[in-house]
Amino acid sequence: MTAGKNGITYADAGVDIDAGNALVDRIKPAAKRTNRPGVASGLGGFGALFDLKAAGYTDPILVGATDGVGTKLRIAIDTGVVDGVGVDLVAMCVNDLICQGAEPLFFLDYFATGKLDTDTAARIIEGIADGCAQSGCALIGGETAEMPGMYPDGDFDLAGFSVGAMERGETLPADVAQGDVLLGLASNGVHSNGYSLVRKLVDLSGLGWDDAAPFGTGSLGEALLTPTRLYVKPALAAIRAGGVHALAHITGGGLTENLPRVLPEGLGAGIDLSAWDLPPVFRWMAETGGIAEAEMLKTFNCGIGMIVVCAPDRADALSALLTEAGETVTQLGTVTDTAGVAYSGRLL
Repeated sequence: MTAGKNGITYADAGVDIDAGNALVDRIKPAAKRTNRPGVASGLGGFGALFDLKAAGYTDPILVGATDGVGTKLRIAIDTGVVDGVGVDLVAMCVNDLICQGAEPLFFLDYFATGKLDTDTAARIIEGIADGCAQSGCALIGGETAEMPGMYPDGDFDLAGFSVGAMERGETLPADVAQGDVLLGLASNGVHSNGYSLVRKLVDLSGLGWDDAAPFGTGSLGEALLTPTRLYVKPALAAIRAGGVHALAHITGGGLTENLPRVLPEGLGAGIDLSAWDLPPVFRWMAETGGIAEAEMLKTFNCGIGMIVVCAPDRADALSALLTEAGETVTQLGTVTDTAGVAYSGRLL
């Protein structure tokens, strides 16, 4: 090495390795509290290890899921309310895994920004750890990318990847039949889909993120950033109790597009829209944009974040189990012998 030469450094180019190391140190306690049986390594290695045998599996099938948070991030960035988007990121992955019948085992995140703000990044990753802890899923690794020139000041992007497992032969959906009962589990807001339209509606309303939410308490920005509900533990309990034939996570595409994904060819669903009340946030959006009911149903969850398809003779017991686990359960209708989703009653 040549002594006494003061050349340009990586920091001069906009990448602060010390800040990245400080972030890893800060988030280690958050990651540690997500530890579960099977975790075989800590943060900081070139890869993360997980022992399926130690997790209790004998003949496992692995299931992977990856997702992001979408343009909901724009609201988080503009308001500075970033603490919940990590929960959203986890939910979008693990809520999909349970629809295959899989228990989420571990999670890895990817956080990218133009200039690393350690506090903001830590708040986001601590939210990811919170979502993992709520799901029984270990945060065992990730990547923080500082990329000058790729993002405007203050902007960032998030992506996540989760792996789950089930024993061979326990994959969902399975045995879905005409007459099966549809149990809807309530959402707690818009979750993480449809936010390009949400942001357009806010523009039309003339309101700002700091204005009072016209459909609830707190500011508009805070209300629209309510984190996606995590259904993992109640759904797994229902699966293990027996009688669950399928699960449908109601994400982009709403009820109209997501429920048919778990139904066999030739079967459909009949849903009574009068069985539940449309939450105020969705009614406000529909009224603000003059949005038709059909458009709402194929864009947003409209108050139903997960659907459990179950055997008719297990519907009451599973409803009671899910209610005891903290879910708000509504019997929406049944599986029919006609493809597609047929609606009766009115939501709007």
